[in-house]
Amino acid sequence: MRLAITHDTCYRYNPSVLTAQHVAHLQAADTPCQTVIRHELQITPKAALQHSIDAFLNHRAYWALTHAHEELHVSAYTEVNTRAIASASALQSWETVREHFRYRGGHPGDMHAAMAFGSHHCPVHPDFAAYAQSSFTPGLPLMQAAQALTARMHRDFHYETASTDINTPALEALQARRGVCQDFAHILVACLRSLGLPARYVSGYLLTQPPPGQVRLVGSDASHAWASVYVPELSNHPSQGWLDLDPTNDRCGLASPGQDYVRLAVGRDFADVSPLRGVLQGGGSHTLQVAVTVAPLD
Repeated sequence: MRLAITHDTCYRYNPSVLTAQHVAHLQAADTPCQTVIRHELQITPKAALQHSIDAFLNHRAYWALTHAHEELHVSAYTEVNTRAIASASALQSWETVREHFRYRGGHPGDMHAAMAFGSHHCPVHPDFAAYAQSSFTPGLPLMQAAQALTARMHRDFHYETASTDINTPALEALQARRGVCQDFAHILVACLRSLGLPARYVSGYLLTQPPPGQVRLVGSDASHAWASVYVPELSNHPSQGWLDLDPTNDRCGLASPGQDYVRLAVGRDFADVSPLRGVLQGGGSHTLQVAVTVAPLD
């Protein structure tokens, strides 16, 4: 499937910002399930872009604005070919995987162990472990348990736009049983880590279909977020061992929940993969407008 993604962000400042430095994660990477065909990033006011790869192998862009400005407009356009990969099953129990990542002095470590520790938005906490435990029964294969937890979250949690923001703790969203995809991804990652399992946060996009008889509205889509858990038994599979889990839509798949998903970046939580963040000098209040369009090109 060939998809075109337009992600427009506009900040308006009052009073003017004097200088600013920004970092963006708006360029998707090639993965086993997707190939980037085209990517363009335009900044207004004009600025020189510096591109690099971060610690999680995400594409990152940096720029500095050294003069006063009242607006910042960032427009990213990407074309991606998505595809399915071979399915596979793993019989490793979740306890076996947990023990694999338990620290033992003098024993070799695993590079994925870093994703088993708590982070700012996905802390390790007994309440997360307690919620996950009923899906992680003794001896159950990790893949089956993770999919069961994803399905249960889909049933238990209510998607409610604007009910939370990035500052809402995942523990609070767990207790409220409501939120948006970002909250659900943080909760699922925190549940898995609280059981001693490595999990990561995934940012990206999802192709949404308009109701029958209605045209697709430009800018009506939104960024999406989901989680993934590492299954060591599948480390030699094209997915490199990562099982993606989307509790918002109850979708699961190796390396991607489906061909209608586009992965943008991965990290410990949202703070690692924020589409746009910056440090400003001057300014006061601001307004923000974001418009995302995901459209099929086939």
